[in-house]
Amino acid sequence: MSQKRILLLSAYDARSHQYWHRSLVAQFPQHDWQVLTLKDRFFAWRMGVNALNFNAQFDQALRASYDLVIATSMTDLSTLRGLYPNLARIPNILYFHENQFAYPVNNKQHGLIEIQLRTIYAAMAADHLTFNSNYNRSTFLQGIDTFCKKMPDGLPKNLVKSLAQKSSTLPVPIADDCQPPSNKNASSPAIQVVWNHRWEHDKGPETLLELMRLCSHKTQIKFHIIGQQFRTMPPAMQQITEHHHDQCLTLGFIESRTQYIKTLQQADVVLSTAIHDFQGLAMLEAATCGCLPIAPDRLVYPELYPPSNLYLSTPQEPQKEAQAIWQLLENLHQLQSVQTPFNWQQLQPRYEQLLQ
Repeated sequence: MSQKRILLLSAYDARSHQYWHRSLVAQFPQHDWQVLTLKDRFFAWRMGVNALNFNAQFDQALRASYDLVIATSMTDLSTLRGLYPNLARIPNILYFHENQFAYPVNNKQHGLIEIQLRTIYAAMAADHLTFNSNYNRSTFLQGIDTFCKKMPDGLPKNLVKSLAQKSSTLPVPIADDCQPPSNKNASSPAIQVVWNHRWEHDKGPETLLELMRLCSHKTQIKFHIIGQQFRTMPPAMQQITEHHHDQCLTLGFIESRTQYIKTLQQADVVLSTAIHDFQGLAMLEAATCGCLPIAPDRLVYPELYPPSNLYLSTPQEPQKEAQAIWQLLENLHQLQSVQTPFNWQQLQPRYEQLLQ
């Protein structure tokens, strides 16, 4: 592949987005990369004005000459192509880590329609759309179809069809340091369960709390609660830290990547209680490190894991979900181990084709 000068834009540079673009740049060092990112804070504002933020911080870099633009789907690509004609004259790829049509809405979320509209405009402006899972792609297209049916008039003809035709699925590759353990420590009789998700409402902490209540008298089940934490903690996570810390072998985010991988390799099960997940990187990392995955029977998970590892998901009934998870923990011998196909060795040719 000939060398290209590539502009990569990440308008809300969350950890999972960093994980993706840093490994992408490292995997293709022959290209000349210009990576411009905005911090992952003030979500509603960032979604609304990130074109202004990019203009204010990176005007000179945006005016430079490039062969290709790759932007995350939170980037206001349509406005940027209007502000910078040089970007409108070259191929533009929009990469979807998530989409704004399948997020669970919380009471603090404002301006959802405007956010969804900006995503539609960005998708229309892009030359190609790439999604990290089939679930992400299908919910995006279904969401636009539902959205457009609410419009009173002026609907573009075949909008969903045209977006579908220029879209594809290409997962975020799992980092090479995720490997099964050479020898698992079997000295502990306890089942070690990893919950390695953000401490936020959309990761279903209420179900986790109910599960820990069920397990409170079961000394043979211990937890690693090691997801990323924020200043505002969901009430369920507060309950866990105050009343269930004795059930945890690890409680809190692990800063060291080496120690994080070691924890995954020592554990037996990785659990998702998510209300939403578009690829589930944390689950895939743990499964690659040898954990048995237990996940809801919806979202992205049915395309990743066998039915034996999925529980009947009822997000509005966390006690019922916890009971379903408990049944799987009681019958671990029925679960299947999973080897993810999403490593760089397997996905590198597809990313190379995307960059051509």
